Amino acid sequence: MKYLTKYEACTAVQKQKFHAKWLLVPFSVVVAFGSAGQLSSAQTPANSGEPVTSLNNPSATVFNPATGKVYTVDTDAGAVQITDDAANTTVRVKVGAGPVSIAADSINGRAYVANAGDGTVSVIDGRTNAVLATVTIGSHPYSIAADSAAGKIYVSRTYSNQLTVIDAATDQVSGIKAGSPDLIAVNPKTHLAYLLGYEGGDLTILDGATHAVTKTSVGMHAWGIALNTQTGTVYIAKIGDAEVAVLQPGSTSPKMIPAGRIPCSVAVNTRTNTVYVANYGDNSLTVIDGMKDRAVATIPVGKRPQAVAVDSDRNLVYVANTQANTVTVIDGATNRVLATLDAGKAPYALVVNPVSGKLHVANFDTNSFTILDASLLRKPAI
Repeated sequence: MKYLTKYEACTAVQKQKFHAKWLLVPFSVVVAFGSAGQLSSAQTPANSGEPVTSLNNPSATVFNPATGKVYTVDTDAGAVQITDDAANTTVRVKVGAGPVSIAADSINGRAYVANAGDGTVSVIDGRTNAVLATVTIGSHPYSIAADSAAGKIYVSRTYSNQLTVIDAATDQVSGIKAGSPDLIAVNPKTHLAYLLGYEGGDLTILDGATHAVTKTSVGMHAWGIALNTQTGTVYIAKIGDAEVAVLQPGSTSPKMIPAGRIPCSVAVNTRTNTVYVANYGDNSLTVIDGMKDRAVATIPVGKRPQAVAVDSDRNLVYVANTQANTVTVIDGATNRVLATLDAGKAPYALVVNPVSGKLHVANFDTNSFTILDASLLRKPAI
């Protein structure tokens, strides 16, 4: 197994007219991952076996608690699908070229869309679904995250040394020299932004108030990140070492927990303090006890699990099986598989609407999203 450097990856993907990190897996099958471990490869409709590649991001679909709406990118169409589960409606809104990720502001209700194709961020009104502004930030925006209470939107730019900051009140743009992060996680309580890069081996921690930057070593090839907002603990999947780095608040020395092969995505149930890690390489899900910092179960799932999401209210866990075109539903109380549901072609990002209990799936397909309702599989937790 060979991991390509960022330079090699850039050279390779210029032929594909997109930028992402590449991974060579056994049997000489080439697949592309987004920087946070999201698969960019699906089979062609004719089952030719040739990989179809596209830039992708784990934040390709998000829920906004301020509006109750779910936003999902349609990268090829330059659009965003906006779904209101309560009204049972979906509208399609044109944005910039090549949208790849979305952030939701829980205070002003707006959605911010990073458009990788034209170096802009589209700002969508949460009430009317209209595009209020198109903010130019520079080439190759990739990940985007909101610190709603601080009124800041953070945007990473691949191959740049700048983290872009958008003022949510004015749409004014500024920059912070923070390296070239591929993924961003924000703690809304401490206003710390965690910036993860695939290649550098460091996790950068940005103080949103002072813009002070500190770094801690987590090792090379870190491809997934999740934050427990209740405890402040950060979890980072490391595909090369088959482990998860755990960083407690205030610490600069992460603890390593073994996971499965090629762990690429992480999600946290903040109610139970349980962490779930999708292992792409061995078709499994590792369950970690967040209190004891140890793995307590390994659950078989579908082929090439690529993303994981948690419904904390119903204690359900969802795993996107990218090469099986399915989603595995797991009972978080028993760690047993409840169902395997059909999804679209190559599901790669998931989000739960906690109000409706519906799961929204981003796909690499002409149908860019699928909505699944597994809420009746388990009663709400008491």
